Amino acid sequence: MPRTVRDVVFVDGVRTPFGKAGPKGIYHETRADDLVVKAIRELLRRNPDLDPKKIDEVAIAATTQIGDQGLTLGRTAGILAGLPQSVPGYSIDRMCAGALTAVTAVAGGVAFGAYDVALAGGVEHMGRHPMGEGVDPNPRFVSEKLVDESALFMGMTAENLHDRYPTITKLRTDEYAVRSQEKAAKAYADGKIQQDLVPISVRNTNEAVGETGWGLVTSDEPMRPGTTLENLAGLKTPFRTHGKVTAGNAAGLNDGATAAIIASEDFARENNLPVKMRLVSYSFAGVEPEVMGYGPIPATEKALAQAGLSIEDIGLFEINEAFAVQVLAFLEHYGIADDDARVNQYGGAIAFGHPLASSGVRLMTQLARQFEEQPHVRYGLTTMCVGFGMGATVIWENPNFNAEGDSK
Repeated sequence: MPRTVRDVVFVDGVRTPFGKAGPKGIYHETRADDLVVKAIRELLRRNPDLDPKKIDEVAIAATTQIGDQGLTLGRTAGILAGLPQSVPGYSIDRMCAGALTAVTAVAGGVAFGAYDVALAGGVEHMGRHPMGEGVDPNPRFVSEKLVDESALFMGMTAENLHDRYPTITKLRTDEYAVRSQEKAAKAYADGKIQQDLVPISVRNTNEAVGETGWGLVTSDEPMRPGTTLENLAGLKTPFRTHGKVTAGNAAGLNDGATAAIIASEDFARENNLPVKMRLVSYSFAGVEPEVMGYGPIPATEKALAQAGLSIEDIGLFEINEAFAVQVLAFLEHYGIADDDARVNQYGGAIAFGHPLASSGVRLMTQLARQFEEQPHVRYGLTTMCVGFGMGATVIWENPNFNAEGDSK
């Protein structure tokens, strides 16, 4: 019997504040799976009309799937969060696009009719599990010249992208980074970010007095409001002598988790759940691993073609800022100005941080908030580059849209 593809919607999304990785970071004493649990519990608290027994799947991404990020996170985090044992779960790894892939994976199940509602998200505790921990890349990658050796080092791939785009100068990337910090600070001042943050209790050691104390994390740790071009100009270029990529125009090493509710539109309406975005299309693409940051361009081309849209139809962009050069390459390719008002209106990963596998849902929660505020915008997209040469793009429709710009 033929099946009808169902409309898929983004019901709600939350995240923990993002922290700096390492012994001085806010989550140094906090388990990765506990961060996911907090996000899931907050989703259920915010959406009391969702019966946990009706949840059909939990998909949670992590790049480094060992230790407290291992053991089939979707299943274990679901049980730890108090979901019924009848709710299954699994883990996903697509590096930076982990949470984004978790969303698209369960969305496919919803569209097909295998699920009515599912949870999707991701976590990365880069303090406990540094990128590349425990991996053993096959020597054939380099010995047989399957990829350039620089493909294994994300910062070097960003320098390679600068080579491909000689018009993207260090000054342009630093200017972009300053704007990201400024926009993020303004978004906080305007109360745009806090609404989707899960407060996290953390235990930290005060080395000065040898005491252990508890605190409540309610904001992102990596942010540096007040950043200036002068601050950034003097930073080291660790990936290449006299290079262009610095700690100031790239995302840092971070800890954090995200989670979202994905459902069929019919299920959401019938169960009195919000409908914040409607899924239009999604696509993944591969590129040369040594220029990883190019990935969002072909992924977006594919997603636009699937949707029958052009780049001019997109009214809002949430582009993950792994590196400023990667965002600027995307904008330059599509003829979009560096400071276009449609792009990353609340700031991006250069300010908030980029805990690899969790970041995709952060893009979605920020886009959903902008859709709510801007009913004149019909379409938006979330896109990101992915380690080892990939890109990922999801196009969304604003359910609040009407051409006059008034909310329905």
